[in-house]
Amino acid sequence: MTRILTPKPLGALATAVSLAAAAACSSHQSEDGTIEITWLTSSDEQTSELAAALIEEFEATHSGIVVNHDTRPSGDDGVNVVKTRLATGEMAEVFTYNSGSLLQALNPDATLVDLSGETWIDDLTEDFRSVVSTENGVYGAPFGTSLAGGIVYSQPVYDELGLEVPQSWDAFMANNEQIAAAGYVPIIQTYADPWTSQLFVLGDFANVHAQDPQWAQEYTAHSRFYAEEPALAGFRHLQEAYEAGYFNVDFPSATFEDGAMMVADGTGAHYPILTTVLDTITANSPDAVEDLRFMALPADSAQHTSATIWQPDATYVAAAAEGEERTAALQLLTFLNTSDACDIFNETGAPSGPYANSCELPDDVTPLLQDVQAYVDEGNTAPALEFLSPIKGPNLANITVEVGSGIRSAEEAAANYDRDVENQARQLDLDGW
Repeated sequence: MTRILTPKPLGALATAVSLAAAAACSSHQSEDGTIEITWLTSSDEQTSELAAALIEEFEATHSGIVVNHDTRPSGDDGVNVVKTRLATGEMAEVFTYNSGSLLQALNPDATLVDLSGETWIDDLTEDFRSVVSTENGVYGAPFGTSLAGGIVYSQPVYDELGLEVPQSWDAFMANNEQIAAAGYVPIIQTYADPWTSQLFVLGDFANVHAQDPQWAQEYTAHSRFYAEEPALAGFRHLQEAYEAGYFNVDFPSATFEDGAMMVADGTGAHYPILTTVLDTITANSPDAVEDLRFMALPADSAQHTSATIWQPDATYVAAAAEGEERTAALQLLTFLNTSDACDIFNETGAPSGPYANSCELPDDVTPLLQDVQAYVDEGNTAPALEFLSPIKGPNLANITVEVGSGIRSAEEAAANYDRDVENQARQLDLDGW
Protein backbone atom coordinates (compact mmCIF):
# COMPACT_ATOMS: atom_id res chain seq x y z
CA MET A 1 0.00 0.00 0.00
CA THR A 2 1.29 3.45 -0.88
CA ARG A 3 1.99 5.66 2.08
CA ILE A 4 1.80 9.44 1.79
CA LEU A 5 4.60 11.24 3.60
CA THR A 6 4.30 14.74 5.03
CA PRO A 7 6.80 17.20 3.49
CA LYS A 8 9.51 18.26 5.91
CA PRO A 9 9.82 21.97 6.70
CA LEU A 10 12.90 23.67 5.31
CA GLY A 11 14.13 24.55 8.77
CA ALA A 12 14.21 20.90 9.78
CA LEU A 13 16.11 20.10 6.61
CA ALA A 14 18.69 22.74 7.28
CA THR A 15 19.46 21.30 10.72
CA ALA A 16 19.91 17.83 9.28
CA VAL A 17 23.19 18.51 7.47
CA SER A 18 25.30 16.69 10.05
CA LEU A 19 23.09 13.62 9.73
CA ALA A 20 22.98 13.61 5.95
CA ALA A 21 25.74 11.10 5.31
CA ALA A 22 24.30 8.62 7.80
CA ALA A 23 20.83 9.08 6.41
CA ALA A 24 22.03 8.52 2.86
CA CYS A 25 23.75 5.27 3.81
CA SER A 26 21.01 3.85 6.04
CA SER A 27 19.18 0.78 4.77
CA HIS A 28 15.52 0.90 3.77
CA GLN A 29 15.18 -2.88 3.85
CA SER A 30 12.59 -4.19 6.30
CA GLU A 31 12.90 -7.39 8.30
CA ASP A 32 10.87 -9.31 5.71
CA GLY A 33 13.27 -8.30 2.94
CA THR A 34 11.04 -5.62 1.42
CA ILE A 35 12.90 -2.70 -0.12
CA GLU A 36 11.40 0.73 0.53
CA ILE A 37 12.08 3.77 -1.59
CA THR A 38 10.48 7.21 -1.69
CA TRP A 39 9.25 9.17 -4.70
CA LEU A 40 8.99 12.96 -4.30
CA THR A 41 6.60 14.87 -6.59
CA SER A 42 4.83 18.22 -6.54
CA SER A 43 1.75 18.32 -4.35
CA ASP A 44 -0.87 19.37 -6.92
CA GLU A 45 -3.91 17.11 -7.09
CA GLN A 46 -3.42 15.81 -10.63
CA THR A 47 0.23 14.85 -10.08
CA SER A 48 -0.56 13.19 -6.76
CA GLU A 49 -3.38 11.14 -8.29
CA LEU A 50 -1.19 10.11 -11.19
CA ALA A 51 1.72 9.14 -8.93
CA ALA A 52 -0.60 7.08 -6.71
CA ALA A 53 -1.96 5.16 -9.72
CA LEU A 54 1.53 4.52 -11.07
CA ILE A 55 2.83 3.37 -7.70
CA GLU A 56 -0.10 0.98 -7.24
CA GLU A 57 0.59 -0.68 -10.59
CA PHE A 58 4.35 -0.76 -10.03
CA GLU A 59 4.03 -2.41 -6.64
CA ALA A 60 1.58 -4.95 -8.06
CA THR A 61 4.15 -6.03 -10.64
CA HIS A 62 7.30 -5.66 -8.54
CA SER A 63 6.90 -7.72 -5.38
CA GLY A 64 9.30 -6.86 -2.62
CA ILE A 65 9.41 -3.12 -3.42
CA VAL A 66 7.35 -0.51 -1.59
CA VAL A 67 7.24 3.05 -2.90
CA ASN A 68 6.35 5.81 -0.45
CA HIS A 69 4.98 9.00 -1.99
CA ASP A 70 6.27 12.31 -0.63
CA THR A 71 5.22 15.75 -1.90
CA ARG A 72 6.69 19.23 -2.12
CA PRO A 73 5.15 22.63 -2.89
CA SER A 74 5.11 24.04 -6.39
CA GLY A 75 6.97 27.16 -7.44
CA ASP A 76 10.02 28.63 -5.74
CA ASP A 77 9.29 26.89 -2.44
CA GLY A 78 9.39 23.53 -4.20
CA VAL A 79 12.63 24.43 -5.95
CA ASN A 80 14.16 25.23 -2.56
CA VAL A 81 13.02 21.88 -1.16
CA VAL A 82 14.69 20.01 -4.02
CA LYS A 83 17.95 21.97 -3.75
CA THR A 84 18.08 21.67 0.03
CA ARG A 85 17.42 17.94 0.11
CA LEU A 86 20.03 17.28 -2.55
CA ALA A 87 22.56 19.43 -0.67
CA THR A 88 21.92 17.67 2.64
CA GLY A 89 21.77 14.14 1.26
CA GLU A 90 18.12 13.77 2.28
CA MET A 91 16.62 13.64 -1.19
CA ALA A 92 14.19 10.82 -1.90
CA GLU A 93 15.63 8.06 -4.05
CA VAL A 94 13.34 9.16 -6.90
CA PHE A 95 12.02 12.66 -7.51
CA THR A 96 10.11 14.48 -10.24
CA TYR A 97 11.24 18.00 -11.11
CA ASN A 98 11.69 20.40 -14.01
CA SER A 99 13.66 19.51 -17.08
CA GLY A 100 15.82 22.04 -18.92
CA SER A 101 17.70 24.97 -17.46
CA LEU A 102 16.38 24.49 -13.90
CA LEU A 103 17.80 20.96 -13.96
CA GLN A 104 21.26 22.29 -14.82
CA ALA A 105 21.18 24.39 -11.64
CA LEU A 106 21.11 21.14 -9.64
CA ASN A 107 24.62 20.16 -10.83
CA PRO A 108 23.25 16.84 -12.18
CA ASP A 109 26.66 15.29 -12.85
CA ALA A 110 27.30 15.32 -9.10
CA THR A 111 23.81 14.89 -7.63
CA LEU A 112 21.98 12.51 -9.99
CA VAL A 113 22.41 9.02 -11.41
CA ASP A 114 23.38 8.80 -15.08
CA LEU A 115 20.65 6.85 -16.91
CA SER A 116 22.34 6.65 -20.31
CA GLY A 117 22.73 2.87 -20.03
CA GLU A 118 19.04 2.19 -19.39
CA THR A 119 17.10 0.24 -22.02
CA TRP A 120 14.45 2.93 -22.59
CA ILE A 121 16.83 5.84 -23.27
CA ASP A 122 16.73 5.30 -27.04
CA ASP A 123 12.95 5.85 -26.97
CA LEU A 124 13.32 9.47 -25.86
CA THR A 125 12.74 12.24 -28.37
CA GLU A 126 15.87 14.16 -29.25
CA ASP A 127 14.31 17.37 -27.94
CA PHE A 128 13.60 15.86 -24.53
CA ARG A 129 16.94 14.12 -24.29
CA SER A 130 18.66 17.45 -24.93
CA VAL A 131 16.98 19.06 -21.89
CA VAL A 132 17.82 16.30 -19.38
CA SER A 133 21.44 15.78 -20.40
CA THR A 134 24.91 17.18 -19.90
CA GLU A 135 28.10 16.27 -21.75
CA ASN A 136 28.56 13.52 -19.17
CA GLY A 137 25.19 11.80 -18.94
CA VAL A 138 21.43 11.57 -19.38
CA TYR A 139 19.51 12.05 -16.14
CA GLY A 140 15.73 12.11 -16.56
CA ALA A 141 12.72 10.08 -17.67
CA PRO A 142 9.72 12.08 -18.97
CA PHE A 143 6.73 12.47 -16.69
CA GLY A 144 3.52 13.21 -18.58
CA THR A 145 3.12 14.94 -21.92
CA SER A 146 4.65 17.99 -23.50
CA LEU A 147 2.71 21.02 -24.69
CA ALA A 148 3.14 23.29 -27.67
CA GLY A 149 3.06 27.02 -28.22
CA GLY A 150 1.75 28.24 -31.55
CA ILE A 151 -1.59 29.03 -33.14
CA VAL A 152 -4.83 27.29 -32.26
CA TYR A 153 -7.18 27.88 -35.17
CA SER A 154 -10.80 27.26 -36.21
CA GLN A 155 -11.13 24.53 -38.81
CA PRO A 156 -14.72 25.56 -39.73
CA VAL A 157 -13.49 29.06 -40.64
CA TYR A 158 -10.70 27.58 -42.74
CA ASP A 159 -13.13 25.19 -44.44
CA GLU A 160 -15.67 27.94 -45.17
CA LEU A 161 -13.06 30.21 -46.77
CA GLY A 162 -11.11 27.43 -48.48
CA LEU A 163 -7.88 28.32 -46.69
CA GLU A 164 -4.77 26.17 -46.40
CA VAL A 165 -2.45 26.07 -43.39
CA PRO A 166 0.18 28.76 -44.08
CA GLN A 167 3.84 27.78 -44.04
CA SER A 168 5.27 31.31 -44.15
CA TRP A 169 4.47 34.63 -42.48
CA ASP A 170 3.33 36.21 -45.72
CA ALA A 171 0.93 33.32 -46.38
CA PHE A 172 -0.40 33.67 -42.84
CA MET A 173 -1.06 37.37 -43.32
CA ALA A 174 -2.78 36.67 -46.64
CA ASN A 175 -5.11 34.26 -44.82
CA ASN A 176 -5.81 36.95 -42.23
CA GLU A 177 -6.80 39.37 -44.96
CA GLN A 178 -9.40 36.94 -46.29
CA ILE A 179 -10.65 36.16 -42.79
CA ALA A 180 -11.12 39.85 -41.99
CA ALA A 181 -12.98 40.39 -45.29
CA ALA A 182 -15.36 37.58 -44.32
CA GLY A 183 -16.24 39.30 -41.03
CA TYR A 184 -14.25 37.12 -38.61
CA VAL A 185 -11.54 38.25 -36.20
CA PRO A 186 -8.27 37.10 -37.77
CA ILE A 187 -6.06 37.05 -34.63
CA ILE A 188 -7.29 36.88 -31.05
CA GLN A 189 -5.32 38.77 -28.39
CA THR A 190 -6.18 38.82 -24.68
CA TYR A 191 -4.13 41.43 -22.83
CA ALA A 192 -6.21 41.38 -19.64
CA ASP A 193 -4.00 38.33 -19.05
CA PRO A 194 -0.66 39.80 -20.18
CA TRP A 195 1.17 36.45 -20.27
CA THR A 196 -0.81 35.51 -23.37
CA SER A 197 0.82 38.36 -25.32
CA GLN A 198 4.19 36.57 -25.18
CA LEU A 199 3.31 33.78 -27.63
CA PHE A 200 4.36 35.74 -30.71
CA VAL A 201 7.86 35.78 -29.23
CA LEU A 202 8.07 32.60 -27.14
CA GLY A 203 6.25 30.46 -29.70
CA ASP A 204 8.59 31.69 -32.41
CA PHE A 205 11.70 30.24 -30.81
CA ALA A 206 11.67 26.99 -32.80
CA ASN A 207 11.89 29.15 -35.93
CA VAL A 208 14.88 30.97 -34.46
CA HIS A 209 16.48 27.64 -33.59
CA ALA A 210 15.89 26.35 -37.12
CA GLN A 211 17.89 29.27 -38.50
CA ASP A 212 20.58 29.31 -35.80
CA PRO A 213 20.83 26.06 -33.76
CA GLN A 214 23.42 27.66 -31.46
CA TRP A 215 21.25 30.68 -30.70
CA ALA A 216 20.23 29.63 -27.16
CA GLN A 217 23.79 28.78 -26.17
CA GLU A 218 25.12 32.03 -27.61
CA TYR A 219 22.26 34.01 -26.05
CA THR A 220 23.23 32.60 -22.65
CA ALA A 221 26.82 33.68 -23.36
CA HIS A 222 25.61 37.21 -24.23
CA SER A 223 26.48 36.82 -27.91
CA ARG A 224 22.95 36.77 -29.40
CA PHE A 225 20.23 39.39 -28.95
CA TYR A 226 16.50 39.80 -29.49
CA ALA A 227 17.16 43.16 -31.12
CA GLU A 228 18.76 41.28 -34.04
CA GLU A 229 17.36 38.80 -36.51
CA PRO A 230 16.30 36.04 -36.41
CA ALA A 231 14.93 36.59 -32.87
CA LEU A 232 13.60 40.05 -33.70
CA ALA A 233 11.02 38.42 -35.99
CA GLY A 234 8.69 37.53 -33.12
CA PHE A 235 8.45 41.17 -32.04
CA ARG A 236 8.25 42.33 -35.65
CA HIS A 237 5.39 39.97 -36.49
CA LEU A 238 3.45 41.11 -33.43
CA GLN A 239 3.79 44.72 -34.57
CA GLU A 240 2.74 43.87 -38.13
CA ALA A 241 -0.36 42.01 -36.95
CA TYR A 242 -1.41 44.96 -34.77
CA GLU A 243 -0.80 47.54 -37.49
CA ALA A 244 -2.86 45.49 -39.97
CA GLY A 245 -5.86 45.80 -37.62
CA TYR A 246 -6.28 42.05 -37.30
CA PHE A 247 -6.92 41.91 -33.52
CA ASN A 248 -10.30 41.74 -31.80
CA VAL A 249 -11.44 45.26 -30.87
CA ASP A 250 -11.57 44.40 -27.16
CA PHE A 251 -8.04 42.93 -27.06
CA PRO A 252 -6.87 45.27 -24.24
CA SER A 253 -9.58 43.98 -21.87
CA ALA A 254 -10.21 40.46 -23.18
CA THR A 255 -9.19 37.58 -20.91
CA PHE A 256 -7.68 34.20 -21.68
CA GLU A 257 -11.11 32.64 -21.15
CA ASP A 258 -12.58 35.12 -23.65
CA GLY A 259 -9.97 34.12 -26.18
CA ALA A 260 -10.67 30.44 -25.65
CA MET A 261 -14.38 31.10 -26.22
CA MET A 262 -13.75 33.12 -29.38
CA VAL A 263 -11.69 30.46 -31.10
CA ALA A 264 -14.08 27.76 -29.88
CA ASP A 265 -17.18 29.42 -31.32
CA GLY A 266 -15.39 30.53 -34.49
CA THR A 267 -15.79 34.28 -34.05
CA GLY A 268 -11.99 34.39 -34.03
CA ALA A 269 -9.91 32.34 -36.44
CA HIS A 270 -6.43 32.28 -34.85
CA TYR A 271 -5.37 32.34 -31.20
CA PRO A 272 -1.59 32.34 -30.54
CA ILE A 273 -1.51 30.39 -27.28
CA LEU A 274 -0.29 27.27 -25.49
CA THR A 275 -2.10 24.01 -26.22
CA THR A 276 -3.19 23.89 -22.57
CA VAL A 277 -6.05 26.11 -23.79
CA LEU A 278 -7.63 22.80 -24.75
CA ASP A 279 -8.39 22.15 -21.07
CA THR A 280 -10.39 25.37 -20.82
CA ILE A 281 -12.23 24.72 -24.08
CA THR A 282 -13.00 21.13 -23.09
CA ALA A 283 -14.53 22.39 -19.83
CA ASN A 284 -16.50 25.32 -21.28
CA SER A 285 -17.19 24.40 -24.91
CA PRO A 286 -16.80 20.61 -25.22
CA ASP A 287 -18.71 20.44 -28.51
CA ALA A 288 -16.08 22.67 -30.15
CA VAL A 289 -13.04 20.53 -29.34
CA GLU A 290 -13.14 18.61 -32.63
CA ASP A 291 -13.24 21.91 -34.58
CA LEU A 292 -9.89 23.17 -33.34
CA ARG A 293 -6.52 22.62 -34.95
CA PHE A 294 -2.91 23.63 -34.33
CA MET A 295 -0.23 25.20 -36.50
CA ALA A 296 3.25 26.45 -35.69
CA LEU A 297 3.77 30.20 -35.77
CA PRO A 298 4.92 30.74 -39.36
CA ALA A 299 8.47 31.91 -39.94
CA ASP A 300 9.40 34.40 -42.64
CA SER A 301 10.58 31.46 -44.75
CA ALA A 302 8.58 28.22 -44.92
CA GLN A 303 11.73 26.12 -44.55
CA HIS A 304 12.18 27.43 -41.00
CA THR A 305 8.61 27.07 -39.74
CA SER A 306 8.75 24.74 -36.71
CA ALA A 307 6.71 24.07 -33.58
CA THR A 308 7.99 25.23 -30.20
CA ILE A 309 7.54 22.52 -27.56
CA TRP A 310 7.44 22.97 -23.79
CA GLN A 311 9.00 19.73 -22.56
CA PRO A 312 7.50 17.68 -19.73
CA ASP A 313 8.94 17.45 -16.24
CA ALA A 314 11.31 14.58 -15.63
CA THR A 315 11.84 11.93 -12.98
CA TYR A 316 15.35 11.47 -11.60
CA VAL A 317 17.31 9.15 -9.31
CA ALA A 318 19.34 10.87 -6.61
CA ALA A 319 23.04 9.95 -6.53
CA ALA A 320 22.76 9.36 -2.77
CA ALA A 321 20.60 6.28 -3.47
CA GLU A 322 22.82 3.24 -3.27
CA GLY A 323 22.66 -0.55 -3.41
CA GLU A 324 19.24 -2.18 -3.47
CA GLU A 325 17.47 1.18 -3.15
CA ARG A 326 19.17 2.47 -6.30
CA THR A 327 18.28 -0.74 -8.12
CA ALA A 328 14.63 -0.38 -7.06
CA ALA A 329 14.63 3.28 -8.08
CA LEU A 330 15.95 2.41 -11.54
CA GLN A 331 13.26 -0.25 -11.83
CA LEU A 332 10.63 2.41 -11.11
CA LEU A 333 11.99 4.64 -13.88
CA THR A 334 12.00 1.70 -16.27
CA PHE A 335 8.37 1.04 -15.38
CA LEU A 336 7.48 4.67 -16.12
CA ASN A 337 8.55 4.00 -19.71
CA THR A 338 6.46 0.85 -20.23
CA SER A 339 3.13 0.39 -21.99
CA ASP A 340 1.43 -0.24 -18.62
CA ALA A 341 2.56 3.16 -17.37
CA CYS A 342 1.56 4.75 -20.69
CA ASP A 343 -1.97 3.44 -20.21
CA ILE A 344 -2.11 5.02 -16.76
CA PHE A 345 -0.83 8.35 -18.07
CA ASN A 346 -3.55 8.33 -20.74
CA GLU A 347 -6.32 7.25 -18.37
CA THR A 348 -5.43 9.51 -15.44
CA GLY A 349 -4.23 12.72 -17.08
CA ALA A 350 -5.49 14.90 -19.90
CA PRO A 351 -2.75 15.06 -22.57
CA SER A 352 -1.78 18.57 -23.62
CA GLY A 353 0.70 17.44 -26.26
CA PRO A 354 2.79 14.48 -27.42
CA TYR A 355 4.80 12.18 -25.19
CA ALA A 356 8.59 12.37 -25.13
CA ASN A 357 9.13 8.61 -24.98
CA SER A 358 7.53 5.51 -26.51
CA CYS A 359 4.08 6.30 -25.10
CA GLU A 360 1.45 7.09 -27.70
CA LEU A 361 -1.52 9.39 -27.46
CA PRO A 362 -4.94 7.67 -27.37
CA ASP A 363 -6.58 6.85 -30.69
CA ASP A 364 -9.41 9.28 -29.93
CA VAL A 365 -7.11 12.22 -29.18
CA THR A 366 -8.33 15.56 -30.53
CA PRO A 367 -7.31 16.81 -34.00
CA LEU A 368 -5.40 19.66 -32.36
CA LEU A 369 -3.09 17.25 -30.54
CA GLN A 370 -2.76 15.09 -33.64
CA ASP A 371 -1.42 18.17 -35.40
CA VAL A 372 1.20 18.74 -32.69
CA GLN A 373 2.16 15.06 -32.84
CA ALA A 374 2.72 15.42 -36.59
CA TYR A 375 5.29 18.16 -36.02
CA VAL A 376 7.08 15.91 -33.53
CA ASP A 377 6.97 12.88 -35.83
CA GLU A 378 8.46 14.98 -38.63
CA GLY A 379 11.25 16.24 -36.35
CA ASN A 380 10.06 19.75 -37.05
CA THR A 381 10.29 21.08 -33.48
CA ALA A 382 12.60 22.62 -30.91
CA PRO A 383 12.32 23.02 -27.14
CA ALA A 384 11.11 26.38 -25.84
CA LEU A 385 13.98 28.71 -25.00
CA GLU A 386 13.43 28.38 -21.26
CA PHE A 387 14.55 24.74 -21.49
CA LEU A 388 17.81 25.68 -23.19
CA SER A 389 18.72 28.88 -21.37
CA PRO A 390 18.16 30.06 -17.78
CA ILE A 391 17.61 33.64 -18.98
CA LYS A 392 14.08 35.01 -19.13
CA GLY A 393 13.49 38.62 -18.20
CA PRO A 394 10.66 39.43 -15.77
CA ASN A 395 9.03 42.07 -17.98
CA LEU A 396 8.55 40.25 -21.28
CA ALA A 397 4.75 40.18 -20.95
CA ASN A 398 4.59 43.93 -20.38
CA ILE A 399 6.94 44.54 -23.29
CA THR A 400 4.95 42.42 -25.73
CA VAL A 401 1.70 44.10 -24.62
CA GLU A 402 3.30 47.42 -25.58
CA VAL A 403 4.20 46.13 -29.04
CA GLY A 404 0.78 44.55 -29.53
CA SER A 405 -0.91 47.79 -28.50
CA GLY A 406 1.07 50.07 -30.81
CA ILE A 407 2.83 51.77 -27.90
CA ARG A 408 6.34 50.70 -28.85
CA SER A 409 8.05 49.49 -32.02
CA ALA A 410 9.38 45.97 -32.37
CA GLU A 411 12.98 47.18 -32.52
CA GLU A 412 12.68 49.35 -29.41
CA ALA A 413 10.84 46.64 -27.48
CA ALA A 414 13.37 43.96 -28.39
CA ALA A 415 16.21 46.22 -27.24
CA ASN A 416 14.32 46.85 -24.00
CA TYR A 417 13.98 43.13 -23.48
CA ASP A 418 17.69 42.58 -24.07
CA ARG A 419 18.27 45.07 -21.24
CA ASP A 420 15.55 43.46 -19.13
CA VAL A 421 17.43 40.16 -18.90
CA GLU A 422 20.75 41.68 -17.83
CA ASN A 423 20.10 41.78 -14.08
CA GLN A 424 18.88 38.20 -14.03
CA ALA A 425 21.90 36.98 -16.00
CA ARG A 426 24.23 38.74 -13.58
CA GLN A 427 22.39 37.27 -10.58
CA LEU A 428 22.98 33.86 -12.14
CA ASP A 429 26.68 34.76 -12.46
CA LEU A 430 26.75 33.78 -16.11
CA ASP A 431 29.94 34.22 -18.08
CA GLY A 432 29.90 37.14 -20.51
CA TRP A 433 27.56 39.32 -18.44
